[in-house]
Amino acid sequence: MMIRISRGPQAIAPRRIGSFFPSVWIAIVLIVISLPNNAANAFSGPVKPIRIRITSEDFSMRTPTEITSCQTKRLDSFSTERISFSKTQLKNSMRTLGYRFRRRLQMPLQKIRLLAFASVLLSALCPKMAFATSSKITTATLSSPTQPSYHLTRILFLRLLAVVYTSAFSVAKFQNKGLIGDRGITPAKRILDEAQKVGEARSARRKEWVKQRAKYDNGSGAKKKFHDLKNKLSDSKFAELFRDKFWYRQDRAGRPLPTLLWLARDRDNLNPWLDGLANVGLFLSTVMLASGSANVFLLLGLYVIQRTFMSVGGPWYGYGWEPQLAELTFHALFLVPLFSMDPFFGWIRSNTSSSVGPFPVPKLVIWAVRWYLFKIMIGAGLIKIKSSDPKWKPGNMSAMYYFYETQPVPNPFTKYFHFMPKWWHRFEVWSNHFVELVAPFLLLMPSRQLRQTGGLIQIMFQVILISSGNLSFLNWLTIVPAIFCLDDAFLMNNLPPIVRSLTFGTPSSQSYVQCISSGAVEMARQSHFLRTTVSTLFYLLMAKLNINVVRNLFAQRQLMNASFDKLRLCSTYGAFGVVSETRQELIIESANNIDGPWKEYHFRVKPGDIHKRPPWISPYHHRLDWQMWIAAQSGRIERNPWLYKFLLKLLQRGKDVIDLLEGDPWESSSSDATIHSHVDEREVSTKAGSLRTIPELTHGPKYIRIEKYRYKFFDNKNNAKLGDRDEPQYWIRERVGRYFPEQGVMTKEILEEFLR
Repeated sequence: MMIRISRGPQAIAPRRIGSFFPSVWIAIVLIVISLPNNAANAFSGPVKPIRIRITSEDFSMRTPTEITSCQTKRLDSFSTERISFSKTQLKNSMRTLGYRFRRRLQMPLQKIRLLAFASVLLSALCPKMAFATSSKITTATLSSPTQPSYHLTRILFLRLLAVVYTSAFSVAKFQNKGLIGDRGITPAKRILDEAQKVGEARSARRKEWVKQRAKYDNGSGAKKKFHDLKNKLSDSKFAELFRDKFWYRQDRAGRPLPTLLWLARDRDNLNPWLDGLANVGLFLSTVMLASGSANVFLLLGLYVIQRTFMSVGGPWYGYGWEPQLAELTFHALFLVPLFSMDPFFGWIRSNTSSSVGPFPVPKLVIWAVRWYLFKIMIGAGLIKIKSSDPKWKPGNMSAMYYFYETQPVPNPFTKYFHFMPKWWHRFEVWSNHFVELVAPFLLLMPSRQLRQTGGLIQIMFQVILISSGNLSFLNWLTIVPAIFCLDDAFLMNNLPPIVRSLTFGTPSSQSYVQCISSGAVEMARQSHFLRTTVSTLFYLLMAKLNINVVRNLFAQRQLMNASFDKLRLCSTYGAFGVVSETRQELIIESANNIDGPWKEYHFRVKPGDIHKRPPWISPYHHRLDWQMWIAAQSGRIERNPWLYKFLLKLLQRGKDVIDLLEGDPWESSSSDATIHSHVDEREVSTKAGSLRTIPELTHGPKYIRIEKYRYKFFDNKNNAKLGDRDEPQYWIRERVGRYFPEQGVMTKEILEEFLR
């Protein structure tokens, strides 16, 4: 069956109705199958005969309203037929057919209904191209071009990137002082001082080498002139300044530290710099979000600030999404104009009937962005297959059964995902392998339709992950490059009207859409030679840097979230190669007396209080809570040396560090009540059988320890209500043992000795 839908000046190309989204038809069939056998008895009322008319003539529809009223048409040589029967007879026949099919399928009714719901949800998430409605921006509909344009796509790309940056710099604004500030857990000053010492040592060795170099003869003739010129350039003031102030100042991995904090005169007072850079980053990202456009200097500012925090962030900026954000921003630098903030830069508007369109978005950079998404997804899939965890492999396929309960930061819906049937979790594992190992190849296909399908699959996959847990802005960031699998025509024909109005609701966008819809703009204009040259050099650079990434993907022991160049321009990524089967949580307790009572520190999103429901914070991110989860999974405290300083800051009651928590349990008795101070279950009870009351404490804590607990989701169906509070219970926890110290307790003096 062929349908041609015409809306506006141009019509969409003919498409087969069965090729829109098969999930629509699957959902209809499954819903029919899932109906009860006696459902027909529930229908009452007068019998209304209906007629189905089948003809062979061609037709054209213009709006969804007209579609419902149009006659169904069949392109064959048969003559017109008329069939008449009652509505109740039709329903009974369909239910009988569904009952017989169910018996053959031998599938429980609940599973069939669940599959029907999933198909309907998939259909809702995939807008049907044939039934796109008009928006307030324009009544025109873009046709499928032979050479698609990406100007509207770039606007959406930049706005989504701005959302990610707004979240990232909000985290920096409110958390960096407690993490890497002057009185933070791991001050940035220490990293800068260590890198400067490394740089000074390397500079001294080079000066000695230069002295020794003068003793050697460089030959004669052209060879001597070449070496003399090379030495002259390398010994110039500019080259020496570059080496001493940047290239030789390296971290422990031998990589330079590109950070603006080198400009700070007083490294003992870096908090104003941290706040100022976060504020500037928020301002730039807000400008990009509001305008939907950017130039090289705006994106360069975002990139430099992000790299500044990455260089001095220590363990708090060691997550895979930090270099992933920086690398995508580096790609974006070559997608925008140098100076202009016009999203349609180069568009020559005239009063005549035709005009010259804007400069095209560089296609080589677009392909580089698609490759960037490809390596992220294929790397995540391969690292699961190559890992030692059998839960990702055929024969087991139980990773998702444990993933929801053991992921770093759950959200309010994670519990419901966890209690899905086990067969559904196995289906999730198979789906995950398809999305990460098969679907990424669609992103690199020459076919426009295949690329769009691959991009939509990745977008829907990330949306599902966002709804199932607080994974920072990782999934939001992964959606951003997938946008470049969709061109302007696809966005205008498929985005809902509200989304189109919010995304492209500017006068220039409206004018652009109207012009290209009417054919008044010539879209085959070429970029400047300089821009083409720069894009080609960028493409060749990324091809060179990705050679090691490809080798790592094929390696038996694949590295995860690793970079192979000193500037970290290109990295390899992966996530959750191993899924734990139990959730371990570290609970920090302190006391004023060694005999107790011990008071528990509560974090903002990390599970602690068994009655506290996890909040939804994505794309925001609490770095300390995430790092506590890593510490619980990685074993002994020696692998997480920052914990020593953290415990010391808690005993010192440092304000910047305490602000990272939900509160200070030692402020007052009223504050204790509000944050549910914890009295250890192992404390000795009084003779009356009740727990001893907590006296009002006027001094801070003197002793501190870390206990390890095993946490599980509380099942309201199979477990009786536990606890003595009226609030609903969300977790069940069981003490595993002492994490640190293994015996005794820690004091301020002992921790200071550890840190020396």
